[in-house]
Amino acid sequence: MISAILSCILPAGLIGTAVGTLPTHKTLENLQTAFEGESNAHARYAAFAAAAEAEGFGQVASLFRATSRAEEIHAANHARVIRQMGAEPKAVVQAPDVKSTRENLQTAINGEVYERDTMYPAFVDEAKGEKNGAAIKTFVYALKTETEHARLFTEALKNLDSLRGASKQYFVCSHCGYTVEKLNFLTCIVCGHAKEDYIPVS
Repeated sequence: MISAILSCILPAGLIGTAVGTLPTHKTLENLQTAFEGESNAHARYAAFAAAAEAEGFGQVASLFRATSRAEEIHAANHARVIRQMGAEPKAVVQAPDVKSTRENLQTAINGEVYERDTMYPAFVDEAKGEKNGAAIKTFVYALKTETEHARLFTEALKNLDSLRGASKQYFVCSHCGYTVEKLNFLTCIVCGHAKEDYIPVS
């Protein structure tokens, strides 16, 4: 499945390119940037979940917990490629700036849209230029997931007043972090792993 996805955006012969066969300075820098960004998003969304819970927005709290788990998976994927390239992942995790749930959702949307529209597309292009297949894959996993996160956060903000009360179950792919509300498929649409590899988060 991932080969089919990547074949739509990668030049022929690039999928599966070994790490380190060509210069990778910029890609390594981008991986470190992405690792730090995802590490901070993991912490930020966990804090946002606690705030949403305190305000009585149980479903929003569940969404933030699920996306926090997804960002942790992205960070781990980035870290794995960084180590394959002979470096160590580094991140400075800042104390999250927690506000109201409505404001926190808007902050989350802004961050996901930036990653979807600006950061990850540029990182994918630069990794393509350096023919780093492993970096391309981890960036694409994150890009596809952040696109869905932006949609989920936007829907939550639009319907916030109706999301008070009990928690809600989401499912997060343990391989790529893709986050869904229902397991109405056999394999992950991003990485192709079985739906049994999805982690329930509520």
